[in-house]
Amino acid sequence: MSKIMAEQLLAGIILGDRKNREFIYLPGGEVGVENPYCVFEKDGRKQEDLPLEDAVRLAARLHLVPASHPSLGKKAY
Repeated sequence: MSKIMAEQLLAGIILGDRKNREFIYLPGGEVGVENPYCVFEKDGRKQEDLPLEDAVRLAARLHLVPASHPSLGKKAY
C-alpha cells in the first residue's frame, strides 16, 4: 500500500483522473474512525465504498493523482 496515497486520502485530498471521470476520496464522516471507507466514483456515480487499503490499491492501479472533483473541488472535507 502506498503510504503517500493513504495519507493524501486521510487528509481529504481527492485522487482522480478527470479525463476518465474516476475519483476516490474519503468522506468527512469517515475521518477519525478506526477503519475508514473511501468512495470510488466513475462517470459521476458512486460505484462502491472501499476500505482505505483497497482504495489505495485501486488508486495506484488506475494511476489516480490529486485532482479537482467536479462538485467537491480539491478536498473532500
